[in-house]
Amino acid sequence: MARVFISSVINAPAAEVWARVRDFNGLPTWHPRIAESTIEDALPSDQVGCVRNFRLQNGDQLRERLLGLSDYDMFYTYSILDSPMAVENYVSTLRLTPITDGNRTFAEWTAEFDCTPENEPELVNGVGQNVFQGGFDSLKRHFGG
Repeated sequence: MARVFISSVINAPAAEVWARVRDFNGLPTWHPRIAESTIEDALPSDQVGCVRNFRLQNGDQLRERLLGLSDYDMFYTYSILDSPMAVENYVSTLRLTPITDGNRTFAEWTAEFDCTPENEPELVNGVGQNVFQGGFDSLKRHFGG
């Protein structure tokens, strides 16, 4: 099983960062690689089980299911249903933790998935750098970091 872990510090209070990333359908508002997103079947975007269907800037289409969301613990977990990536059993969590020293946010984004051994290095790097770190870099720019 492949594992990805990316973390960052965002110079803003965790509650403010959570307000920006919480919407499971809101990726296009904060992640530069996402062009558009919709929630299937007109379900609320914070309802566990809802499916987001989104398109990347390069035209690739993905579908992901929300598996868990906690406002108290500031995280959501989701799985990939359909993707152009050669992955199976993909589960990912985006989690925010307050840093009380300086009122900042520790952000971590993790994923585990199955893939062929020859594809693992490229997939781990692509998910980690292009998706997770790319999202964190965008949040840091937004919050002035």
